[in-house]
Amino acid sequence: MRIVSVPCLKDNFAYLVIDDDGRCAVVGPGEAAPVEAALAREHARLAAVWATHHHPDHVGGIGELVARHGGVEVVIGVKDAAKTPHVTRRVDDGDEVALGALRARCIHNPGHTLGAITYVVDGCAFTGDTLFGAGCGRVFEGDAAMMHAALMRLAALPPDTRVYFGHEYTATNLRFAAAVEPDNPAVGARARALAQPSTPSTIADERATNPFLRATEPAVIAAAKTRGAAGDPVSVFAALRSWKDGFR
Repeated sequence: MRIVSVPCLKDNFAYLVIDDDGRCAVVGPGEAAPVEAALAREHARLAAVWATHHHPDHVGGIGELVARHGGVEVVIGVKDAAKTPHVTRRVDDGDEVALGALRARCIHNPGHTLGAITYVVDGCAFTGDTLFGAGCGRVFEGDAAMMHAALMRLAALPPDTRVYFGHEYTATNLRFAAAVEPDNPAVGARARALAQPSTPSTIADERATNPFLRATEPAVIAAAKTRGAAGDPVSVFAALRSWKDGFR
């Protein structure tokens, strides 16, 4: 398997997941042209779209890709399907999607959208806008408890799992992480070593530096309490998310 990052729009990432036989799934195609260029460059044959959620900046290229490539399977979470064009398969938690010899497991991650899906294949997790480098997506359709639970499921993946996220927000997210935990040396070290693009990270990176995965850490709890948190993990998460929404 090969993974190719495809920058799209202003700060989005799509990804080509390429099987050894050259068949390819694209994750999160916000627009078609960069995906087409990457397919040609990598000599890959598009067989599937794995959509993480229904937002236009992650599905906007599907129509053009489907029109240009016959027989493409378009996969998305069952609760996001009605808002997404050209869907051929609806998936839910625990379902599996195939690409040649590859098998991707679907994790339902409601919060950012109600049908958000993470695809986990061969040690890689494609998290869309649920888990970012050092951050997480806004809670648009679910609630704080949903989103916190979704993130905890991802945090429970093996530490060496590579995390392929939907946006290049890592530098800004690390500035926020430093505001939450100014004495966390892992945050500063990650910021100093940050590459561009910053994808992928690992689950170990996120456990060490992502405040939204650290809602039981004393320093994070203390910071969240200054923003009105009661101290339980969901209220800590909610306070952090509200704080980050206005962070500049």
